[in-house]
Amino acid sequence: MTKRPLVAVAATATALATLLTLSACVPNAPTSTGSGAADDAANALTVDSSSDACTVSAAEAPSGSISFAVTNSGDQVTEFYLLADDGLRIVGEVENVSPGIERNLVVLAKPGTYYTVCKPGMVGDGIGKSEFTVTDSGEEVAVGDDAEAIDAAATNYVAYAKNQVEGLVTATKTFTDAYLAGDDDTARSLYPTTRAAYERIEPLAESFGDLDPKIDFREADVPEGTEWTGWHRIEKDLFPPTAEENGGKKYVALTDDERKHFADLLNTDTEALNTAVHEPDYTVTIDAISNGAIGLLDEVASGKITGEEEIWSHTDLWDFQANLEGARVAYEGVRDIAETKDPDLVATIDEEFTALEALLAQYGSLDEGFTFYDELTADQIKELANGVNALAEPLSELTAVVVG
Repeated sequence: MTKRPLVAVAATATALATLLTLSACVPNAPTSTGSGAADDAANALTVDSSSDACTVSAAEAPSGSISFAVTNSGDQVTEFYLLADDGLRIVGEVENVSPGIERNLVVLAKPGTYYTVCKPGMVGDGIGKSEFTVTDSGEEVAVGDDAEAIDAAATNYVAYAKNQVEGLVTATKTFTDAYLAGDDDTARSLYPTTRAAYERIEPLAESFGDLDPKIDFREADVPEGTEWTGWHRIEKDLFPPTAEENGGKKYVALTDDERKHFADLLNTDTEALNTAVHEPDYTVTIDAISNGAIGLLDEVASGKITGEEEIWSHTDLWDFQANLEGARVAYEGVRDIAETKDPDLVATIDEEFTALEALLAQYGSLDEGFTFYDELTADQIKELANGVNALAEPLSELTAVVVG
């Protein structure tokens, strides 16, 4: 296996995700669950979010209800997050903490490893990401009934979407800056890792009318008479095809003005997506979350396994990984709900997710780079396709169980 390492974008490491079995977010009000009550000193923590640090008063707390009193000592509006053990899934968050203001976050947390992070300016990757341990208090942590779980899943999935797009905005600007500067080597290295945030939420992005076609259409998908824009237009310019690969025509590189035109459009459309998910009334339904998991596996089957998504760069496995991460996030958001109704299905989905993740990991990672698609053998592609199908089959039953 040959890997061509790419420079990783920090956004991939701080991608944020949704509620899962580890914990549940409690909307900014203390909740008592016995010996783990939030008014106990060990469970009442402070957070200082400054311009260059995210300082939590303790690195651990007992399981149960934990409160974080977040103070902004910086000069920008900030956010604070408690993330699950993978650094992706959101356990709880507080947004719009203005300078000099204190806001409270209260979560019901089960024992395990978590991460804390602050985001001054409310865009980008965040700062001060630190490990946070929840020890076992001996008390059972109850996460409420189905209605509460559904509300929490929706709240946290929206937070996940916002943070994915926030990271995408800043990473896309870094990518296009390199592209416009003529630093094609850097732009090529940033291309697949920057796109990962978009690939994690692709079904959600597709719900916003014409934004997905503008941002992510492949050349073959563009209707006649429509300008081809977005990631794949720039991809073709960075990874120029031979005449044989280009329908017999020699590829003509974009001029500096044309590069600026497409880079500006990509940034503008990405900003528009960011605005859309930050609308005050933006939300998602429980079926949209579970269907999002299913849709992301469909994306893998229809584009990444076939090598059609990244036809010029051959970075399909980066997209595959991001789709799989996004599917896992959406699934974990509704997993507890599904488990109470069909534990056997959940056990099967758990097993197939783990198997597919392990299979894909044989070919690399987002941080270190993957094998390029054109270096895979037919047998390797078939094995990956079989893994996708093995997960897609039980996952296709998820929505019916969750809403049933």
